[in-house]
Amino acid sequence: MTSPMRIAIATFGVDEFAVLHATCAAAGHIPVVYVYCRSMKPNSDVDAQAAVSIGRIAEALPLGMDLLLPGNAMGLADALAGYRLDLLVVYGFNWKLPPAVLDTPRFGVLNIHTSLLPKYRGPAPVLWAICNGDPETGLTIHRMDARFDAGPILAQRGGIPLDEDVTPRALWSRLRPVLADLLTGALVQVAQEIPGTTQDDVDASPAGFIEPEFSVVDWSRPAREVHNQVRMFAFMGRDHAPVARVGDSHLRVFRTRLEPAEGLRVECVDAPIWIVDSAPAMPR
Repeated sequence: MTSPMRIAIATFGVDEFAVLHATCAAAGHIPVVYVYCRSMKPNSDVDAQAAVSIGRIAEALPLGMDLLLPGNAMGLADALAGYRLDLLVVYGFNWKLPPAVLDTPRFGVLNIHTSLLPKYRGPAPVLWAICNGDPETGLTIHRMDARFDAGPILAQRGGIPLDEDVTPRALWSRLRPVLADLLTGALVQVAQEIPGTTQDDVDASPAGFIEPEFSVVDWSRPAREVHNQVRMFAFMGRDHAPVARVGDSHLRVFRTRLEPAEGLRVECVDAPIWIVDSAPAMPR
């Protein structure tokens, strides 16, 4: 029988932490510390949303489990060294982890990535999948190395639909059971010291942060591209909606349709599109 592993968990939210914690515990392992990334960059102010999340995390944290809110990556390495870790499991962490962190756990670091790697390596795989009009996404668990999302793969599954009006909550409801299942299998492989399958860099594609120019709608582009652009920002939330000029007005565009619908019809380079949800906006 495999000996219990001492595990640290790092995620970007309480719901994700709960699934990782429950899965590790059900597999007979011991989650000892939770790491939360309190800012987009090391040595920077706490994000407003992070401040709210920290309160929720404190309420949800199991008895006897520590919470780390590191100010920088090297400080994280120093803090983790005292936990005698076997494994660190990461699902969403804004900072690049230095070798000092990667080398701290006995079995290294697992990363959970919402794409079928090596497709969409980077911090925004779901956004780029929506922007590119992909009908579905996937989930990959891989060993983390010095490169972004490039380490050997332990578990992977696709076929997770991206609905027309996909939302984070709806997508999470589909990701959650897949994540639990894949992580259970990956933990067995880690304990058996299975190295994983090397990724083919030839098939890799980037998924970096969304460029600023995407925040403005360009009607000279194909209608489907514009539609998927709006869908991508809708997934992020209404506060992120792109701005479009329609006649003499500017609108924040929340939802569009490619088929005739009640709303404003606008001509793109190849076909019309219908704005079905919008609000006045200042030009960008």
